[in-house]
Amino acid sequence: MFRQNRAAAVRLTIAATTAATMALTLTACGSGGPESDGMVTVWTVETQPERLAIQEEAMAAWSEQSGIETDLVPVEEDQVSQLLSAAALSGDDMPDVVNAISPGLVRAFDRDGYLDRDAAAEVVEALGKDTFTSSALELSSDGDELLAVPSDAWPMLVYYRTDLFEEAGLEPPATYDDLRTAAEELTTEGRHGITLATDAADPFTQQTLEFLAQGNGCELVDDAGTATLDSPECTETIGLYADLAGDFSPDGTQGVESSRSTYFAGQAAMTVWSSFLLDEMAGLREEFTPSCDECGDDPGWLAENTAVVPVVEGPSAGGEAAGYVELVSWGITDGADPETADFVEYMMSDAYVDWLAMAPEGKVPVRTGTADNPTEYTDAWSELEIGVDAKKTFSDVWPAEVTDTLAAAPESADRWALPQGQGALLGPITSELPLAKAAADLGSGTTDAAEAQTTMQDAVADIASRD
Repeated sequence: MFRQNRAAAVRLTIAATTAATMALTLTACGSGGPESDGMVTVWTVETQPERLAIQEEAMAAWSEQSGIETDLVPVEEDQVSQLLSAAALSGDDMPDVVNAISPGLVRAFDRDGYLDRDAAAEVVEALGKDTFTSSALELSSDGDELLAVPSDAWPMLVYYRTDLFEEAGLEPPATYDDLRTAAEELTTEGRHGITLATDAADPFTQQTLEFLAQGNGCELVDDAGTATLDSPECTETIGLYADLAGDFSPDGTQGVESSRSTYFAGQAAMTVWSSFLLDEMAGLREEFTPSCDECGDDPGWLAENTAVVPVVEGPSAGGEAAGYVELVSWGITDGADPETADFVEYMMSDAYVDWLAMAPEGKVPVRTGTADNPTEYTDAWSELEIGVDAKKTFSDVWPAEVTDTLAAAPESADRWALPQGQGALLGPITSELPLAKAAADLGSGTTDAAEAQTTMQDAVADIASRD
């Protein structure tokens, strides 16, 4: 939802300068593998023009090196599932690989038989399993089998005003109690303690709820796929969300735009948002810039007076508190050109830093380095420039504490349904948004926490019971 892609109508083809006849002679290694047709077709959901240009350049370099042509096809994220199904049914125009797909899409594509698990494992083994964060591999696997190649991630974070917290003598909002206390004490005339997502039609609301749930061990389902939102841990999570959204957040529907605007205007002491907020808060994107009273003379003031928390630990976490991290992956399709694995290896090594540079604030590396230099990619990422209309390096805008927190976020990541092997539920949960709808009712005061919890539990149980 934070990817902010634009529609793209042009199909980009990058031809290798090497004669196509050379490429056509390449065949799969081993018996029974598909033969190379001299073309690797890549579907990308990174469709903004500047991001397409970066991908085009990387693919041209790989084509020159390999002698294999590549075809880059921009596909909007909300259409990729339907288009892939249509391509599979027709038997024509199937991509060899789809990039930047979410865990829910990875599970859906695997369930439908579109993914080549062996090819994904081949890539990771070639690059070195130890060079990836363990959580990225776990969240990309079904049991011991890898489904896709994890690429990068963005975390949800609590952003909070350090000046207000210091003035009030408050602890950083790293626990349920500290978050609730800060929201209550910093709600004053003209300022809200927090601005929290409450839009029933926006996945942002569901993500915010899951972010809080991960900090308290509140799980969506168990290993058998049985809904578990009626647990004591979830009672605590839903109660916290009810307090924050109902008592200390602005009235009315709050979504991506309004929560950002409220925090940028200095009208809220905290917000929960993705890491994509970091460049905007630094005044590097003209469309979204801080408008607080202090920001007029100093566009960087809000960034200088903001810190972040990646995990909010609940009372029942038992030392196992986690954060919400959206992981995206390369999905190699079944029957893909045998050179596709080599292409993905290239994108995750030679071209990896360029890939991360498309949006460093929202592309945290989950491959931290190489066997020879374990922090090579994380180190390079921390020096990349962020911003759209203006550019600055992370270190020019944010202290090392923020970038270190961001870099470490994938290691403390968890997601609903994935560890339980029930990732296929994420598709309907995200498309139908039953949890966002119940959470929105909490924010508006039309239901209480107990009723909302029952509604959520019943909705998940219904989805889990479907064939």
